[in-house]
Amino acid sequence: MRQIVGVGLALAALALGSAPAGRPAAQTSPSKEVVIGFLYPLSGPTASAGLATSAGVDEKHIYELFADMVNGQEPMLPGAFYQRLKGLPGIPGGARLRLVFVDHRGKPDVAHGETVRLITEEKVHALIGAWQSSVTATTSQVAERFGVPFLTAESASPGLTRRGFKWFFRTSPHDEHFSQAMFDFLADFQKKRNLRVETVAIAHEDTLCGADSGRAQRALAQKYGYRIVADFAYRANSPSLTAEVHRLKAAKPDVWFPTSFPSDAILFNRTAKELDWSPKMILAQDGGYLDPKFIEQTGKDSDGSMTRSPFPSDLIDKNPVAKALNGSYRRRSGKDLYDFPALAVAGLVVLVDAINRAGSTAPEAIRVALTKTDLNAADLPVPWAGVKFDESGQNVGVRAIILQLQGGKYWTVWPFEMATRDVIFPIPTWSERK
Repeated sequence: MRQIVGVGLALAALALGSAPAGRPAAQTSPSKEVVIGFLYPLSGPTASAGLATSAGVDEKHIYELFADMVNGQEPMLPGAFYQRLKGLPGIPGGARLRLVFVDHRGKPDVAHGETVRLITEEKVHALIGAWQSSVTATTSQVAERFGVPFLTAESASPGLTRRGFKWFFRTSPHDEHFSQAMFDFLADFQKKRNLRVETVAIAHEDTLCGADSGRAQRALAQKYGYRIVADFAYRANSPSLTAEVHRLKAAKPDVWFPTSFPSDAILFNRTAKELDWSPKMILAQDGGYLDPKFIEQTGKDSDGSMTRSPFPSDLIDKNPVAKALNGSYRRRSGKDLYDFPALAVAGLVVLVDAINRAGSTAPEAIRVALTKTDLNAADLPVPWAGVKFDESGQNVGVRAIILQLQGGKYWTVWPFEMATRDVIFPIPTWSERK
């Protein structure tokens, strides 16, 4: 199922099909309409895990909102930088954004055919997607073959920017950035509290994202001299995690590093309570631990859990762009801004800025403009140093933070100079909790 959005409204839903390969000639000249294709999980098996409703759908809301801002249907974000994007004046005569959404259902084979169709039939000028790293790997390969700019705003597999691709760009941090932040936090935390962490356990789901996360954490644990007492993969969206929790409980790690989708994160929490296992520290690789469903369904049972994150919700009011965006996003979605839609809109902002600077919808002009991107921290809704791509297409201005659930809400606990709460450590045992 696909959805076409012009000024933030769904205009059609048509049956899908594949199309023959071939570079569409219509992309080589400027147009009054800039067409961007979005590949996301909006239904299917991924939805049952809470990903589609919490990621794909939430990101769709924020994409439509920013398109409406560019198209003059919503008030634009504050600052001269954003005013320059309104109506895309860089394109002669100005232009409107048209967004075309496709639902890949978390399936690389479906996404492959949809990417071809977006390029050859919808004549998109650029692509954004695809949430899961395994799907992004497939779809970006198609874009590379056709010579169409592809930007991912959240896929975190480090290998995505190590394929030598010319047309691929990532605005967000990848798992190695995040994992390094976790271990930097551990070093700072031990120094600040004058204590020593010796043992760690690593457990990750078995997709590309999980495998890459586990690999990065394993290497860093070994590098910094931590003893790994458990290290395993488990089946994503598993119906039972009893054996896995028994294994973790027996290992008695000082720190547990989970990489889990929402349903698994919820099940780990419930199973740990049933089996009376409470690790001293949980330091998660984002994913399910930042999903609103995780907090809703675990309540205070998840207090003490920490996660890396690219976006601190508790610091929204200190960022004028994020504050303005949050008000509009809440009115549209019924939710406050959190990391997935924040990452998403940052990616779209970067792409729209590049298209405006390119002054053209020609793929090569957009690609070159992306390589010359140099955005300031003050122009972003996320707390990065800026946006500037290296030769691999990776943004070098990324920054990760550490959040901890306290009282059913995530608070920034590291870097310590940004912290809004002190770290709760160790996590109370189940019998100690009120």
